[in-house]
Amino acid sequence: MATPTTSRPAGPQKIKTRGRELPFPLNLYQTAVGKKWVMAVTGIVLIGFVLGHMFGNLKLYIGPVQENGVWHYDLDVYAEFLRELLVPLFPRTWFLWLIRFGLIGAFVLHIHAGYSLTALNNKANRAYTSKRDWQAANFASRSTRYTGTIVLAYLIFHLADLTWGLLSSNWVRGEVQANVVDSLGRPIVAATYMIATIALSIHLFHGTRSLFQTLGLANPRFSKVPQTLAFGIAAIVLVGNLSFPLAVLTGVVDADDPRVVPVSENAAES
Repeated sequence: MATPTTSRPAGPQKIKTRGRELPFPLNLYQTAVGKKWVMAVTGIVLIGFVLGHMFGNLKLYIGPVQENGVWHYDLDVYAEFLRELLVPLFPRTWFLWLIRFGLIGAFVLHIHAGYSLTALNNKANRAYTSKRDWQAANFASRSTRYTGTIVLAYLIFHLADLTWGLLSSNWVRGEVQANVVDSLGRPIVAATYMIATIALSIHLFHGTRSLFQTLGLANPRFSKVPQTLAFGIAAIVLVGNLSFPLAVLTGVVDADDPRVVPVSENAAES
């Protein structure tokens, strides 16, 4: 009887090794826990930005205001205020650009942490997890991933449209109210804005609720707090942001007041 033989692969086998470990504290980001903390902290920063941006845009409803006998749109005054932050300590618009770069950094870290966490989760062994828990967690993860992608795509469109003025021949630097009315007055842009707002609200709901778990604040005695706060933030952003295109399309908000003049001769510098 022939003795069975065991075949061996030709040549030396490659052994997968872990990548080079970064020095402390950067090596914390190489762990799943570290990535979750980065997502949580940057998430808090971005939630603050979303709420602040929405509340600032509510000045769209105030319309023209008079200063020293001159009429300006209050939204334009607010935009000029942001450009003048910490002047003369900083040159005009410098501090605003520092804030912008900080937000860009938070966006990049948030996206990278989310992407790398998804890759880790796909490789992890989930055999110990019940089917129901896996389905619930997977739904939240997938919906957050998709809504985040929609929000990112719209953010690029929004910047091109209202910040850089690349999508409209009527765009004028410094005339924020007129630019917003011109943009959201186009039905296709208004519809895109509303879809992105809905996606953002869903993303905020899942993200805010996850913050408590990541930061170790999910106390059983206050189990309803995370969901209530998440629902509240998402609802405020949803109602507030959806109101802008609806107000423009229905004529509640316009930019046709003949008394209004540009808020600053320096607006072109920003």
